[in-house]
Amino acid sequence: QGSVDCPNLEFEYGDADGHGAELAELYSYTEEPELGTNRRCFEEDFRAQVQGRRWLELDEARQKAHVMRLLDGLEVVDREKRLRAARAILYLAQGVFGDCDSEGEVLHWSRHNSFLLYRLGTFTAFLELLNMEIDNSQACSSAPRKPAVSLADSTELRVLLSVMYLMVENIRVERETDPPEWKTCRETFRTELSFPVRTEEPFALLLFTMVTKFCSGHAPHFPMKKVLLLLWKVLLFTLGGFEALQAMQVRKREELGLPPLPEDSIQVMRNMRAASPPTCSVELTEQQQQKRGHRSRRPLMKQDSLDIYNERDPFKNDEAGVDEEENDDVDSGIEGELDLMERDALIPAMPAQRPPIERVSFPKGLPWAPKVRQKDIEHFLEASRNKFIGFTLGQDTETLIGLPRPIHESVKTLKQHKYVSISDVQIKNEEELEKCPMSLGEEEVQETPCEILYRAMLYNLPQYMIALLKILLAAAPTSKAKTDSINILADVLPEEMPITVLQSMKLGIDVNRHKEIIIKSISASLLLLLKHFKLNHVYQFEYVSQHLVFANCIPLILKFFNQNIMSYITAKNSISVLDYPRCTVCDLPELTAESLEAGDNNQFCWRNLFSCINLLRILNKLTKWKHSRTMMLVVFKSAPILKRALKVKQAMMQLYVLKLLKIQTKYLGRQWRKSNMKTMSAIYQKVRHRMNDDWAYGNDIDARPWDFQAEECTLRANIEAFNSRRYDKPQDSEFAPVDNCLQSVLGQRLELPEDFHYSYELWLEREVFSQPIRWEELLHYQ
Repeated sequence: QGSVDCPNLEFEYGDADGHGAELAELYSYTEEPELGTNRRCFEEDFRAQVQGRRWLELDEARQKAHVMRLLDGLEVVDREKRLRAARAILYLAQGVFGDCDSEGEVLHWSRHNSFLLYRLGTFTAFLELLNMEIDNSQACSSAPRKPAVSLADSTELRVLLSVMYLMVENIRVERETDPPEWKTCRETFRTELSFPVRTEEPFALLLFTMVTKFCSGHAPHFPMKKVLLLLWKVLLFTLGGFEALQAMQVRKREELGLPPLPEDSIQVMRNMRAASPPTCSVELTEQQQQKRGHRSRRPLMKQDSLDIYNERDPFKNDEAGVDEEENDDVDSGIEGELDLMERDALIPAMPAQRPPIERVSFPKGLPWAPKVRQKDIEHFLEASRNKFIGFTLGQDTETLIGLPRPIHESVKTLKQHKYVSISDVQIKNEEELEKCPMSLGEEEVQETPCEILYRAMLYNLPQYMIALLKILLAAAPTSKAKTDSINILADVLPEEMPITVLQSMKLGIDVNRHKEIIIKSISASLLLLLKHFKLNHVYQFEYVSQHLVFANCIPLILKFFNQNIMSYITAKNSISVLDYPRCTVCDLPELTAESLEAGDNNQFCWRNLFSCINLLRILNKLTKWKHSRTMMLVVFKSAPILKRALKVKQAMMQLYVLKLLKIQTKYLGRQWRKSNMKTMSAIYQKVRHRMNDDWAYGNDIDARPWDFQAEECTLRANIEAFNSRRYDKPQDSEFAPVDNCLQSVLGQRLELPEDFHYSYELWLEREVFSQPIRWEELLHYQ
């Protein structure tokens, strides 16, 4: 059972939150008055055209005719008239809330109108307007000169991005009741966003360009929250969510002839239960006071716990001032904890009077099937041959002559659990293509949305990653306000700053919510990019990863977690009565300081828990199998920070924290392991086992500091070779055929400028006759 401060969190991880919540996060509370403006712009025009009818009562033909009239209004030269037409279209995308009675009805009409708008070409029209606004040099030059950028500076951009976001989100979400033409629309829209048709780049690239332009200081008025939310949803829509990724992985393994995955990782994580966190400092002091009375009754201590170790533990947390192992009479630890569902299945109900010894049973099994890499088998055989024969046979894993029977059995078991990943196959293919570029010929690259996006992002990818991390740093709650940091509040601060305490409280909540939504969208976007690029080609993933590491992503994420993570996850930075669509159909109660302070009654904040899990997953992706990056975790003293994050009783979050602790355990020293045995037990129970991975003891530390730089340099060289081979297509390639025939070379017709024959003699005189030819140098040239 969860303790009072760390309850079990009933959280289900997914691609995104509920549909209503995702739409609500598009608007800040300071934008609320603009909802009424949009309605007025629509109704003034609508009443003039359609007498005495409501939008909901019109047939589809009349609705289409009115939308076409509004789209014509976007073509006018007058900027103000264009904005009014765009606002009227935004009101349609928001679900014509003036005619609706309930939130569900608003959301229904929002979806209906989004499909209607898309079929009539609204998205393309708004894309052209967005390009115009991005290139609007007047706004870009006037915004930096203002003392404070506010909502008013980004009015047009916010209207355009809101319409585009509502269309993407409404069309992206699938419902069983959707008519067939909507499903066709969805696929057409996905293709339009993924594959550039009219432009030379996918839509996501335009949004990445907006992010870098904003971070460079050239466009401080860009509404960054809306841009990032739209970017995330476009990536999610065009590349696919986590379940689509799983299906793609299964399909790709089949194509490569690899055995199926040992388990469905999404399902395993859903069935996993949270473990109790390591004991907090408050509980420790209480337990100490209780124990002082009955310490004499304890049995003799084991000898190894009396050993004195000389090594000091640099990661000793202030909270863990007492050895965790002393808390053995507290049954809240992770150690030995069984899944409650398993416990029900394994242990039959026993009468209370029977002795507890009969309740002893063994766990049903570990959640993950163990995996072994080809490299692990090679290392194991190399060590065994050195020990028993005295020489090695390189990468030969078949010859077992001269090795004792137990080694044969071990190799057999290792081979049974051998796992070949898609990345292994891709790396092997890449090595062969590097070795034999002529005989293997051109590689066939499938034109997937992921491949097109990578090719478009490739040359500016470092800038895109740096820009996203800059915004993430500015939005992190642990960041101190610096004069040189970017201002991410341009699309939340009103023109007139608050006067009353209530207005200040409301703005404070709005600013915090704004930052949380930015963190959510960046963390989700980065994770999607990493996962899709890894599946598409491992070196695309490694290229993104390396630039994230170079841009200090690892210390940035650790800095984010170096806070009271429970209070971040349970933060109540939302005012539910002001959330869209509720604020459009319900009468707003009078807000008071008390009602704002109370917040909603949710057990946790979905977006914050989602962000935390995403950031942990990104950290795992960056550090997995990379000794140099694992050592960064150790150097930045991540162990106590991550251990604090275990207080959040949510199974998926705990799993990724435990994975990060597992990879660095062998470097933390014996004393750390001895005083964190509950954490060690949790790692054993919840994280996948690598059969001959000596993670818990660190007897064979294969991490020499001088290897780290070489490891990153080799990886970088491989990435550059991959990028230049696949994406640099020089015309004068060294492998291109050369014409050696003098007649055909001299007989080639060259396109010369029209006036060339007038100055031909001058050219001969200057370039040929007047230049002395040093024949001896030509003959001696090697």
